[in-house]
Amino acid sequence: MSCHSEIITNKKQNHSQLDQLELGKIETLRKHSELIAALLSGGILLFVWLFQSQFSSSGWGWATIHMIAFVIGGYAKAKEGVLATIKTKQLNVELLMIFAAIGSASIGYWSEGAVLIFIFALSGALETYTMQKSEKELSALIHLQPETALRVKNNKEENVLVDELMIGDFILIKPGERIPADGIVVHGKSSVDESALTGESLPVSKLADTEVYTGTMNRNGSLTVKVTKETKDSFVQKIMKLVQTAQNEKSHAQLFIERFEAVYVKVVLLFVILMLLLPPFLFHWSWSDTIYHAMILLVVASPCALVASISPATLSAISKGARNGILFKSGEHVENLSSIKAIAFDKTGTLTNGTPEVTDFIVLNQEEETAILRVIASIEKGSSHPLAEAIVAYAKKNNVLTKAVNTMEEETGKGISATIGEDKWTVGNNKFLQENTHQTYWYQAEANRLAMEAKTLVYVTKNEEVVALLALKDSIRSDTMKAIQQFKDEGIRTIMLTGDNETTAQAIAKESSIDTYVASCMPDKKVSEIKRLKKQYGKIMMVGDGINDAPALATADIGIAMGAGTDVALETADIILIKNKLQKISYSLKLSKKMNRVVKQNIFFSVSVISVLILSNFFQLINLPLGVIAHEGSTILVILNGLRLLK
Repeated sequence: MSCHSEIITNKKQNHSQLDQLELGKIETLRKHSELIAALLSGGILLFVWLFQSQFSSSGWGWATIHMIAFVIGGYAKAKEGVLATIKTKQLNVELLMIFAAIGSASIGYWSEGAVLIFIFALSGALETYTMQKSEKELSALIHLQPETALRVKNNKEENVLVDELMIGDFILIKPGERIPADGIVVHGKSSVDESALTGESLPVSKLADTEVYTGTMNRNGSLTVKVTKETKDSFVQKIMKLVQTAQNEKSHAQLFIERFEAVYVKVVLLFVILMLLLPPFLFHWSWSDTIYHAMILLVVASPCALVASISPATLSAISKGARNGILFKSGEHVENLSSIKAIAFDKTGTLTNGTPEVTDFIVLNQEEETAILRVIASIEKGSSHPLAEAIVAYAKKNNVLTKAVNTMEEETGKGISATIGEDKWTVGNNKFLQENTHQTYWYQAEANRLAMEAKTLVYVTKNEEVVALLALKDSIRSDTMKAIQQFKDEGIRTIMLTGDNETTAQAIAKESSIDTYVASCMPDKKVSEIKRLKKQYGKIMMVGDGINDAPALATADIGIAMGAGTDVALETADIILIKNKLQKISYSLKLSKKMNRVVKQNIFFSVSVISVLILSNFFQLINLPLGVIAHEGSTILVILNGLRLLK
């Protein structure tokens, strides 16, 4: 009975795999249906050309085989044009092409009409390819997330569907496996390949208390991770939603071209009607020549290339950005980036790492340095204060182990006092120091120097004698100064808006080479400063990561949020830097300039081709086949030019 049921199960699995294979083939055919139809249409034309001696150009066979080519090649675009016209009640380029092809056939130019349909279908398939290429990054993200996870519960491992994971669950990720959920490492050490999300090729080291993201690849060590987000809220899902939104949003230039198309198509049809009626009376053309050149005008005056000048380039730029860790929420933001004149930065978490680090450790007796650091770390390890966490991290970095503390008392805003053995220790700020000792300040010169560098000072006393001094600072990001220099090279003004005091703001501005700064800048003041900067410079960009930056991000012409920022900042911003690197902004500025340059090239080229072809037709210098090839060829060229941005 057991064997029988196992056989049935295996058969079902095999059938399921076959069904999935068939569905995959059907989906592939659907995706490439336009291209297949265009190539079939072209194949029929090639067949007619090779065996044209077998057909009579005036016979039914000739007309029938071309009609088949018309239907196969033109069905998709004809359907698209008719449905769009019904929906918007506006004529469009697709209908112009269909009218031109039918008009050509009506006066006996079956081959020319079929060639027009073939090239038009081919350019349409190329546009569809552009869309699919831009969506490839999104599809890749979808496949990044594993379907199952190894959950650890009550010291037992069980395979579960990713959708069953809950916040607080513990999962085990083995070497070579993709991480199935966003979380924090609680045990283990490994390097993780995050290139699929951030575009960064170098693996990132992951230790306890570091974040990991869905879809990234665990390289060489096992990690136990605590799940911190549900599947629907994971970083990958957030990226997917942003890319989908960006693909549907249109830039100002694209919207203008679409409005222009609706008017232009009507103008072209009006001129075609005039072309059908006036030349016999004004220029003594024959009716046959008049109808022929009216059909040529219908073809060459169609704005196919102009309409295709922007969308492929914009989609390519959005995809290129996503692949390099830059998420644009719409094509409009890619377009506007190149006109930015000044950039305002938040300090904490944007120019700096956002967490304090010990920069200086000064002791009264150098021989007791390790012993004193052990005591300090032992006292501070029980505190959740950021400065305490930084000191403990500094001790770990120096391989200093902690020891037991007998009694400990924390005074909020001041520091901690503790008893270790028979000695009373205090670790705290200057105010706490004044309350616990009245000795001569051997450290005063060092303290003054460190304070001038905008560092936070922590004093350590033993039995009311100062024995050590620690200086901490929120350090500048590794790429900040290089990024600031790149902005300056581009002629962009840089401004820091920070809530810190004048001394700290001045020190950070000097260290990072920021042009100017505004200290003690609360959220409402940041907004007013952004408004002032807009009046002074024109288009302004704001870069931030916190809740307090959200109003300023919304006020700026373009708001950029650091990927590790708060949800409010991410929602408000127009662009998100997945990997918190300011140099990505410089990259996005170059991408914007390149995209706008490509769009201008496309528009100039397409308008020039249309103008030359219309004039050539008026002076009877071109025939229908040449007009079809030149016009549709220009459309294909502008699409290919837009696709260059993907490289």
